[in-house]
Amino acid sequence: MTRAPSFTLREYPICDDGCGPYDITTGADGALWFTLNQTNALGRMTLDGAVTLFPLPPPGAAPVGATAGPDAIWFVEIIAGQLDRMALDGTVVEFPLPHRDAKPHAIVAGRDGTFWFTEWGGNRVGSISGTGAIQLYDLPTPASEPHGLTLGQDGAVWIALEKGRVARLDPLLP
Repeated sequence: MTRAPSFTLREYPICDDGCGPYDITTGADGALWFTLNQTNALGRMTLDGAVTLFPLPPPGAAPVGATAGPDAIWFVEIIAGQLDRMALDGTVVEFPLPHRDAKPHAIVAGRDGTFWFTEWGGNRVGSISGTGAIQLYDLPTPASEPHGLTLGQDGAVWIALEKGRVARLDPLLP
């Protein structure tokens, strides 16, 4: 029998119970950035535990998924129906989705400055460029409820569907 390695596990208080930390990513600044779903904020925590909260402009936007870009944190707001880009200085740029009731859920950085996201309520996956150009792709299975996604080694976008499937969106090759 092999013995499991030892670890030290610590918790860091962010806010009172119920504030809703949801997703977490490491920013280009080396800090941890996380969404606070029920508090309608984005949080930043240094590795020594110093926390800064950034309230978000639309009330009740409910941020969920987050990912790091080279100079900003990108995140989705499930209730507001939009994607946001927060620069490392806290400046927010909002990108409303064409279907505001689409319930964006997850977001991941692509290789070329494009960000991919799921529309849980819209049965779509989409992409947004760094300048805000949005492309949407309908999923073939009705009501598949796309949640998480990741980028494959070959650049394909893999999407976890609550309907019991995984979908693959292949990149167009020149």
